[in-house]
Amino acid sequence: MGELRHLVLVKFKEGVVVEELLEGMKKLVTEIDAVKGFEWGQDVGSEEMLRQGFTHAFLLTFNCAEDFAAYSNHPSHVAFAGPFAAAIDKILLFQFPPVVIKPSA
Repeated sequence: MGELRHLVLVKFKEGVVVEELLEGMKKLVTEIDAVKGFEWGQDVGSEEMLRQGFTHAFLLTFNCAEDFAAYSNHPSHVAFAGPFAAAIDKILLFQFPPVVIKPSA
């Protein structure tokens, strides 16, 4: 199949210190070699009715499905998943092989 992307859209619970979770996530993805790339961002302009409460997006890139499986089962990911899940009010997960129309220069 080739490269795989893992998209996570999140609405955090009221009062969650998102910056602390982001630091934990940055540490997590840098210590697990299976992660090829990590991007994240916060919504800055979508209308509330269109974003359905989701405020943050996380995109992880893996070379293959096996690397995603290694990441998912890695002890550091398993340990991080508990506190991350406890901070979430709403989540959407989506895995897909990317179809690139215009490669970056």
